[in-house]
Amino acid sequence: MIEYLQNTPVASIIFIFTLVTSIYAFNDAGLYGKFMLHPYSVYRKQNVYTLLTSGLIHGSWMHLIFNMFTFYAFAFTLESTMGSLRFGLVYFIGLILSDIPSVFKHKNNFHYHSLGASGAISAVLFSYILFYPLSTLMIFPLPIPIWAALFGVLYLVYTYYMSKSSRDNINHDAHLFGALTGIIVTILLVPGIIPHFISAITGRL
Repeated sequence: MIEYLQNTPVASIIFIFTLVTSIYAFNDAGLYGKFMLHPYSVYRKQNVYTLLTSGLIHGSWMHLIFNMFTFYAFAFTLESTMGSLRFGLVYFIGLILSDIPSVFKHKNNFHYHSLGASGAISAVLFSYILFYPLSTLMIFPLPIPIWAALFGVLYLVYTYYMSKSSRDNINHDAHLFGALTGIIVTILLVPGIIPHFISAITGRL
């Protein structure tokens, strides 16, 4: 753990803090009321801080485990690759901007709430894909590993479709806009990342 804190301090702190606050919230319903994103309120300039705090809590153990497993799989490598400051910017800008569409979409729905770090983690994942497009990922239920870049395309298509048609109470808008934020912020922060991405792919084709 000390090595992680020394080499990847931002990812380590986010990982630990999100685990602690999420587990604490499982036993304190009042924390959900304070931390959850409430678009109706945020649109009216109330509880704007929940654009950040909503990423520190999760709706269930499965939600938390899935998000933290994905974060662990990509965030530490990404911070080592791009540096702590730029990694932190990708994560927190992704966390905030991934929720903005939900604020406008549900601005008049008093009963709508959202929580979880999925938008920020999508930003991390897609930033990682720009650096390592041909790394392989095992995605359930596919029986074979697929390239990260291919997964990215499939993920964007899926989240776009689900954001338009889904009724499953999952905030697919946050997934989609988090992914797009990760791509855009990485392009802005890392000169040459697009040529790197293209050469990484064409070099193997």
